[in-house]
Amino acid sequence: MRAVVVDSAGQIHVESRPGPVLPGPDGAVVKVEAASICGSDLHFLEGHYPIVDPVSVGHEAVGTIVEIGPEVTGFAVGDRVLVSSVAGCGHCGGCATHDPIRCVQGPQIFGTGLLGGAQAELLAVPAANFQLLKVPDGITTEQALLLTDNLATGWAAAKRADIPVGGSVAVIGLGAVGMCALRSAITLGAAKVFAVDPVEARRERAEASGAVTFAPPSAQAIREATGGLGVDSVIDAVGMDASINDAIDAARAGGTVSIVGVHDLQPYPMPALGCLLRSLTIRFTTAPVQQTWPELVPLLQAGRLDVDGIFTTTMSLDEAADGYAKAFSRSGEDLKVQLKP
Repeated sequence: MRAVVVDSAGQIHVESRPGPVLPGPDGAVVKVEAASICGSDLHFLEGHYPIVDPVSVGHEAVGTIVEIGPEVTGFAVGDRVLVSSVAGCGHCGGCATHDPIRCVQGPQIFGTGLLGGAQAELLAVPAANFQLLKVPDGITTEQALLLTDNLATGWAAAKRADIPVGGSVAVIGLGAVGMCALRSAITLGAAKVFAVDPVEARRERAEASGAVTFAPPSAQAIREATGGLGVDSVIDAVGMDASINDAIDAARAGGTVSIVGVHDLQPYPMPALGCLLRSLTIRFTTAPVQQTWPELVPLLQAGRLDVDGIFTTTMSLDEAADGYAKAFSRSGEDLKVQLKP
């Protein structure tokens, strides 16, 4: 099968690799119909994480089951499914909460070396009952791809930001996750919405959703716009030192900072005393993907949560290197890239 791989030099290739085998009696093999490039995939290109061997990448996939283990229930060969980007064993007390991060055996993410990459023709899925969801009626392929990661992450970020109904929120970073967080914040009742990104075209997208936008660093501008107080809630969808500092500075006393951006391996020098004196709540979150589906699917089906325009670019799997270049440019024109095998 063809699969997208990243090597230790940060180069993207499409290689021929052996097809996956069924990962145990509770697993499934999915023929990938569509995959997508996530901002966190770019960390491999930027050298933020070490790569020993070429890694088959990607953790967002929609496809059709072509093989299934005897212990899998509720699914059959031929079912069209979406795959949670984060995997758990599916059998422990942690997984019983529908949050794979709580898996007592340790969560795993597709496309990081432990599990196969979703940017491929086939994907082996362990614990299929836990990892898979049949694509619901009325859900488009692009919506289904967002449900595997970006929308689940943005939704979790907004919920854990404790946005008061009628309150204020700032979203830092307007990539796909940031835009999903912004749309989620509006759905959850935020009245005053600020959005921060260095790219003008991305800010224009946020303005179209009703946000007031700033280029970073934004804390001073946000404080001026809120009478010197800051916002009730801040969502950081970048996760680097500068954005976390900006998020903390933009929050009002007693506010909440919700961080879903992926940091590098370097320690972050947290301003602990200032956070304590201002009684800030700071949360870091890897999305409980499966836990979000019962909330997000009905909202999408009813049109109460708008994710139109998050996907901007569709390319073939063989064009993955160009797709990554577009994603790496972080432009407003190529916000989210879909790959089709």
